[in-house]
Amino acid sequence: MARVLVTGAAGFIGFHLARRLLGRGDQVGGLDNLNPYYDPALKRSRLEQLLAQPGFTFYPLDLADRAALADLFAQGSWEVVVNLAAQAGVRHSLTNPYAYVDSNLVGFTHILEGCRHGGVKHLVFASSSSVYGANTQFPFSVRQNVDHPLSLYAATKKANELMAHTYAHLYGLPTTGLRFFTVYGPWGRPDMALFLFTRSILQGQPIQVFNYGQMKRDFTYIDDIIEGVVRVIDHIPQGLGPAAPLEPGTSHAPYRIYNIGNNQPVELLEFIQVLEHALGQVALKEFLPMQPGDVPATYADVTDLEQAVGFRPSTPITVGIPRFVDWYRSYYGV
Repeated sequence: MARVLVTGAAGFIGFHLARRLLGRGDQVGGLDNLNPYYDPALKRSRLEQLLAQPGFTFYPLDLADRAALADLFAQGSWEVVVNLAAQAGVRHSLTNPYAYVDSNLVGFTHILEGCRHGGVKHLVFASSSSVYGANTQFPFSVRQNVDHPLSLYAATKKANELMAHTYAHLYGLPTTGLRFFTVYGPWGRPDMALFLFTRSILQGQPIQVFNYGQMKRDFTYIDDIIEGVVRVIDHIPQGLGPAAPLEPGTSHAPYRIYNIGNNQPVELLEFIQVLEHALGQVALKEFLPMQPGDVPATYADVTDLEQAVGFRPSTPITVGIPRFVDWYRSYYGV
């Protein structure tokens, strides 16, 4: 049994992770500021489920609150910290950049400092497939250069990786970053395509299909994401030592980066077809050009993850999408 702090615990991935950790007997502290980036009622519904379980404590805090975070770490004795709290969304970063600076840069600094002074044994943090930006070599490998982000959101996630490596190097803080690839499933985020499409189709409204449908995404089901995160939590990285030869994407510090993706890119139009079948309705489609900051394709090389923890995501969209639709109909009563 471990004492684990999960930030963003009322969020999509944080909720599922906290529930899984509680189920295996860990003591979980859940931090969230319940911000209104999307419907806080959905966040509160997730939180209610966690609060009903023994072993869970909720901390209604904002990562940007330096004094509150320092107090939390001073009192917590956390063995593991999983930082999933962040301002998400590529398009939102075009109109509200300061939210990304406050949460993803300032807030992440407070997490790093808390871990450094709090004796944390392992920091796991969420990065994103967005860091690959303008890369065109597929599949995306953690050994590729990622110096050309296409949105401020992506830039903050790349910055998190650099900041975390610095703390691993300077202070010996074991740290693992996870580049998530288009996560979907029950209790998902309302700003994501699957949620938006489902709502619009059921309401008889047109769905916006960007880049005229010529998009590919490595859609990754939430249960696969959580299995990967839990295995990574238990796999604390070790430093290689100053004499060890380095390959691209590796470090002498106790620091690792892994992709977590389904390793099976799906065309957007195929994704929509599977959703239409699950809903029993055909979508009205509005074809539009590519959005600023977006990328045409994502595709995860998960070799390093599989070698490290013996797991690779594998749930196909023909399984995952119907599960989301079942949850959506049940939760919203439609």
